[in-house]
Amino acid sequence: MLPGVEYIEVEQKFRLLSPVEELKAALVRRGAVPGAPARQVDTYFNAPHRDFRDDPVVSEWLRIRQEDGGASLNFKRWHPLEEPVKTHCDEYESAVSDAEAVRRVLAALDFTELTVVDKIREEWHLDGVAVAFDRVAGHGDFVEFEFKGEAAGVEEATAAITAFVGGLGIELGERVNVGYPHLTLGFRPEV
Repeated sequence: MLPGVEYIEVEQKFRLLSPVEELKAALVRRGAVPGAPARQVDTYFNAPHRDFRDDPVVSEWLRIRQEDGGASLNFKRWHPLEEPVKTHCDEYESAVSDAEAVRRVLAALDFTELTVVDKIREEWHLDGVAVAFDRVAGHGDFVEFEFKGEAAGVEEATAAITAFVGGLGIELGERVNVGYPHLTLGFRPEV
């Protein structure tokens, strides 16, 4: 975790080019610990006081995630706001005991549903990095590398992820600089 920045996320995402088994084998050789696959259904909402889609580069998302064993409410604001390639985000997330109640609260406050991302995620952990294998319905296979270790700042965390990915010796595929809701809504900012 980044010191003093408990609510910051640093990650890199790639469309999988090589078979997923090659990447998993490389992780196993390095001692990674696999997790069980879980279905995550993420419903994204738009705010009534401002349209998140109004900016040329969508940088904010509000979502409810439902998965086996629980649900959460999450808000992300990606930085730098005006740039198409984001380096990190402010992330505020909390477990919720009743996702339907939260959905009804949002509807009562005039929040509207934007899109749903339905995916199967399998998360592995190694050397302060969470590696998430995602099969996103209608969009294919991806892998995300999220920094979970100690770093002095975003730049150091980004360098750690880049070194981690480079050390795997696997050709991953194109870097994806947008979130899954961007893909489901058809947003492809120029990079």
